[in-house]
Amino acid sequence: MITFDDIEIRRPELAKSYLQLLQAQPGRPIALFAPRRVGKTFFLDQDLTPVSRKARFVPVYADLWLNQAASLAAINHALEEALDDVTVPTTRAGKIGKTPVKKIGMLSASVELGDEPTRRKLPDDPALRFDTLVARLASQSGHTILLMLDEVQVLAELADGRSAIATIRAVLQKRKRDVLAVFTGSSQEALAAMTVASGGPMYQFAQLLDFPTLGIEYPKALAKHFASVHADKTLDVDDLVKAFEFLGHKPALMKDLVKWMSAEGVTDVQFALNRFVQDGRLIAGWEGLLASLQPFEQVLLSVIAKGHAPFAKGTITLLNKDPRFIVSVSKVRAALERLRKSGVLAKTAGRGYLIDDTLFAEFLKRH
Repeated sequence: MITFDDIEIRRPELAKSYLQLLQAQPGRPIALFAPRRVGKTFFLDQDLTPVSRKARFVPVYADLWLNQAASLAAINHALEEALDDVTVPTTRAGKIGKTPVKKIGMLSASVELGDEPTRRKLPDDPALRFDTLVARLASQSGHTILLMLDEVQVLAELADGRSAIATIRAVLQKRKRDVLAVFTGSSQEALAAMTVASGGPMYQFAQLLDFPTLGIEYPKALAKHFASVHADKTLDVDDLVKAFEFLGHKPALMKDLVKWMSAEGVTDVQFALNRFVQDGRLIAGWEGLLASLQPFEQVLLSVIAKGHAPFAKGTITLLNKDPRFIVSVSKVRAALERLRKSGVLAKTAGRGYLIDDTLFAEFLKRH
């Protein structure tokens, strides 16, 4: 039985186009930008990985957002796992096949096996280990590696980030016959600073591209399944598309909205959105997030949600009306930077600071 959770939009042609671009420019990665939770990781796992395997690449994925304290170690761990898959058989027959023979008895009546094959010791230094792993994996597999680094912009904000980026750049250039790379990032400013700005650690190295979000095909697929579940009810696709745009083209949020509508038998999309913002579980999460912030950060978020430009003179005047604070431009800038680093805010080219979660922004606007 098909459920809403089974509805997925696959984009193999997009994956093929990225592979072709990478093959046309050996040694130069591509960096895909899109806001958080619009499907970048799903695309890497469900589209780019299988397409690359079919093209006889060895895909290797590392999530740098979840491993910010040891990013290079996380990349090395992913490469080591891939190397294990290539060199260490999982079946007994496979292990015996790769185990050296120490002694054979008369007429081959008995065979004494040596130790099962193990990996040679790798360098302890993370940079040298990374280089060695890339070379060894490419050699052992006989294929080119496709290295996928998710949320690569976090490297720019780490104390040793520039060193890690320099290592990645050096190895990718040195081993350009052995490895191609795809980076993703959810901070347009940070990615641009790394790849486009003069003096950036990957200046004129990685090619920055906008990752296309899902379009009308996803709301249409959800509406089609809704109609199959409710024989006497349909959803207006145009209204769903508008809701999808409001939600920032985030598939998981859109799916949750339509699942709620299906459970309640609701067909009015705007009504459903209004109710969704009032969901007690979401509110509890948002209140918990606010409680973790400093009082000034809470107020600043509310002001931004209501459409005020944070550095505008009128906004500074408004913030200073709160007797708890003495507000200056530098104080606002510091608070914005903390909120950006925590993932609550995103900074985009031309649009300034935005609250990443549109439902959270709507909640703040109403309170």
